Amino acid sequence: MITILQICQMLLNVIWWVIVIQAVLSWLIAFNVINTGNDIVRQIWYALGRITDPLYRPIRRVLPDFGALDLSPIVVLLAIAILNRIIDNAILSQMSAGATF
Repeated sequence: MITILQICQMLLNVIWWVIVIQAVLSWLIAFNVINTGNDIVRQIWYALGRITDPLYRPIRRVLPDFGALDLSPIVVLLAIAILNRIIDNAILSQMSAGATF
């Protein structure tokens, strides 16, 4: 059971970093530091969008429209942090239940 929880935690950490990388890339694109005319940049941007859009879509339906400001990544990161905390507590309770003193 602990192994499954650790795998879930590892996947949440990967998703966390994908969202952070996408946010930084979006800022670099917005300030014209990186050009989306470059094939590699465009492919990375497209791949990150395909990964994160299913996570953002339900949140974007609920959140009000703030124009150019998209708060859905922050909400997803907050949810990931909460899930990580829940998994940490579950791992600790599993470890303490299995420990014999």
